[in-house]
Amino acid sequence: MSQRSSGRLAEWLARQNTAVFSVWAVAAAFSTYFCMYAFRKPFSAGTFEGTELAGLEYKTVLVVSQVLGYMISKFIGIKVISEMPPERRSAAIIGLIAVAELALIGFGLVPAPWNFVFLFLNGLPLGMIFGLVLGYLEGRKLTEALTAGLCASFIISSGIMKSIGRYMIEDLGVSEYWMPALTGGLFFVPLVVSVWLLRQIPAPNAEDIRQRSERVPMRASDRRAFFAQYGIGLSLLVIVYIALTVLRTMRDDFAVEIWHALGHDAPPEIYTYSETCVMFVVVALNGAAIWISRNRSALLITLGMVAGCFAVAGLAAFAQMRGGLPPFQFMVLSGICLYIPYVAMHTTIFERLIAATREPANLGFLMYVADAAGYLGYVAVMLWRQYGERVDILEFYLTCSIVIAVGASLAAVTTAGYFAWRLPNTAEAAVVPGVEPAEAV
Repeated sequence: MSQRSSGRLAEWLARQNTAVFSVWAVAAAFSTYFCMYAFRKPFSAGTFEGTELAGLEYKTVLVVSQVLGYMISKFIGIKVISEMPPERRSAAIIGLIAVAELALIGFGLVPAPWNFVFLFLNGLPLGMIFGLVLGYLEGRKLTEALTAGLCASFIISSGIMKSIGRYMIEDLGVSEYWMPALTGGLFFVPLVVSVWLLRQIPAPNAEDIRQRSERVPMRASDRRAFFAQYGIGLSLLVIVYIALTVLRTMRDDFAVEIWHALGHDAPPEIYTYSETCVMFVVVALNGAAIWISRNRSALLITLGMVAGCFAVAGLAAFAQMRGGLPPFQFMVLSGICLYIPYVAMHTTIFERLIAATREPANLGFLMYVADAAGYLGYVAVMLWRQYGERVDILEFYLTCSIVIAVGASLAAVTTAGYFAWRLPNTAEAAVVPGVEPAEAV
């Protein structure tokens, strides 16, 4: 695959040892996506009480508007991200986020409730960013560890951006409607610097390609052929991902309301504290997947872990319904059980599926098929709550957690069975990170 940068710094980085390369790649990817969240999530720190549109709570209108834009972006990204030449990624990231910031300025300028349109326009470009950043990390022998570092950004950044948003509203007196644009403005220059660092990452080397297969842009015919080959398993994975997206995004978008409903008068920093605890556990566990040398084994073990996490998430929700867990412990446990499988889909499951099949493919295609379906499912659930029996958000979240956990656990186990059958246990070379092929066990 052609490389996006061939400058001296990229050449220097290609000659460095694994530790130096990994620190650079993780820092660049983490900081880029962390800054993106300053343009996406601060609005969710507001409550927007006292405003409705067409009989709907205005906070829900805003959440659905942004997610609709984000979801449409994911559908577009199935083609755009999977076909994107590497050398165009950095300019695309900066341009798309600039458009998102302009939309936030419009959200502040136009009076409520008609400014909801600008959150739709804000979500539309932002849905492309993850796939563009992921393209710099995929197809490497350390992809799980690198991508786990990237995914740490969307775990902790959401909490930090909520803390910044609540601080602006409560301590600085900034309007809920202007706070998102101001927060984004603070992070635009750091974003540009982060993208420049990201651009220096060299292409996968020969050893990366040997272990994980070469990642290439996919034409429409390539996408159809890959889905035709593994359609049942991919469909099951999409179902699991929809379940994850619904629960994870609900917990994220309505964190302020859920904390209050739990009886915890949460100060702004609580969102950062809780998500930091979640991040450390999730990143450590998912990053450790690089030590599972065989691609097929890594895929099946991770699917088993996904099923187990759903089961624990459902039990935690049931215990909370019975009043058996303190608020902080429940939110952290719930976050860990949802983010471990959610991050695993990004770091391990799709990555190892491509590596095990050796098909011409890339992560952008699989992630954007799953993301598009996931956010479509989330929008449907949010609208069902509003137009159906409108229940308290905490009760709704707990009920969804229990019901979805049962179905998703079964789907994950079935998916593992399908791929255990579909991908034969051939003599796949075991390759241990940091060990030459001849020395691998």
